[in-house]
Amino acid sequence: MALILAGTGQLTQRQLESALLSAANALRGPVDPGDYKAYVFPVMFFKWISDNWDYHHAEAVKDFGDNLTDEIEADYHPFAIPDGCHWDDVFETPVNVGSKLATCLQRIQQANPSLAGIFGDVNWANKDRLPESALVALLDTFQGVQLDPDSVTGDMLGAAYEYLLREFAEASGKKAGEFFTPRAVVHLLVKILDPQPGESVADPACGSGGMLVETVMAVRDAGGDPRTLSLHGQEVNLTTAAIAKMNLYLHGLEDFKIVRGDTFREPKLLDGAALQKFDVVIANPPFSLQNWGAETWTKDPYSRVICDVPPAKNGDYAWIQHMVATMTEGTGRVGVVMSNGVLFRGGKEAVIRECLVKRDLLEAVIGLAPNLFYSTAIPVCLLIFRSSKPIDRKGKILFIDASTRIQAGKNQGTLSDDDVNDISTAYRQGSNDNGRHGLGSRMVDIEEVAVNGFDLNIGRYIASEHTSEVNVEVALAAYREARTRLAELDAILESKLKAAGFDA
Repeated sequence: MALILAGTGQLTQRQLESALLSAANALRGPVDPGDYKAYVFPVMFFKWISDNWDYHHAEAVKDFGDNLTDEIEADYHPFAIPDGCHWDDVFETPVNVGSKLATCLQRIQQANPSLAGIFGDVNWANKDRLPESALVALLDTFQGVQLDPDSVTGDMLGAAYEYLLREFAEASGKKAGEFFTPRAVVHLLVKILDPQPGESVADPACGSGGMLVETVMAVRDAGGDPRTLSLHGQEVNLTTAAIAKMNLYLHGLEDFKIVRGDTFREPKLLDGAALQKFDVVIANPPFSLQNWGAETWTKDPYSRVICDVPPAKNGDYAWIQHMVATMTEGTGRVGVVMSNGVLFRGGKEAVIRECLVKRDLLEAVIGLAPNLFYSTAIPVCLLIFRSSKPIDRKGKILFIDASTRIQAGKNQGTLSDDDVNDISTAYRQGSNDNGRHGLGSRMVDIEEVAVNGFDLNIGRYIASEHTSEVNVEVALAAYREARTRLAELDAILESKLKAAGFDA
């Protein structure tokens, strides 16, 4: 049943979010909750384009009346809609609605090169995957929601999109980690990196684009002009890359570049044949990525092997080195979310860690609480790198223990606004403070880190009553995840053995 909101004037945030969640509920049953986003977001974006086309058409008619020509009207529309491909054309289709929708989405992309790939790769005509009744119900829900500027502001629409992302993440469980970073963590990381007007920003594992959107909000909230930012992202997953593009458009942004591809094997944010450099590089990449492409890095043409080639079965330090390699000289800074294992694991990772410390690129290590992320229950850390540290931080690394700062949530914890502010303040002040606001912080000379074998485990540098408890939590969480991974690998091996004719 449609929510009859069209024509009622400005929607409230609650009305808009309720309407969008009803659209997702229309798919309940035939579609796995983890796949809702692949269906709901393209339809939502199609409705938004159509409603905005109508809005701008009315403006053009008002301004020019009978003198309006196609050429004049084209200047009013940010996106072209080919004849027969408006929302109403699809909504009024009596049968084979999926085929009509697929054709229109394809034609809209062809008519607007900047929208290439934005609708993802759903086979809308596959009635076995998406019964026509479910698709009609989805369209019917959106039919009752007006998404033009008179009905919803850009901020409302962006906030509603983030609301849906969060709801879909809740429904997706661990799969959510592929596309969604908890917004409190994003907010914290952006506050620390402090993007400024006119700067270039990149996320090499951009997911749904939340990091890029947050940089825009930070600049705007500080009184700067976010339109002066140069935004870039790369994402390997087609659906997720499309979601990122929609996210940025629905937040009122137009000047950005989101590319799809494997960042390690085929980086696409380039300046000629070299990596493009950025003022701010920010990411929450997939942890402990296996088969990430180590073989291509033995002679990497993009000079990303700053220290050494990371282990073939763990791409954590590939992400770190890629991001560090893309910092601009002088102003560049990197903020990356990592599992705590990068702080102390041995082998090649220890070699790379020592090299980065000796080069004085690592500015801060910030330990967060466990159970903040959908994709893992283990605690994580934020690593902050700078191409050129401030004078008072050269030859030093700031350690911050924020492992006790967490607020209980439905499925996982979160950081409150106070948590975010206290942690970012501790970073900015950079002074020794063991215990204020439940935080421990200490500025440590690199010589002391060398004495500890370049082990960056926060407990080595900040003693607190929580240290042993946190270490036990880390060990138990890592053990549980290892057991889960082992079970998954056993199942894969058993399947392959059976396929080869062996009894497992």
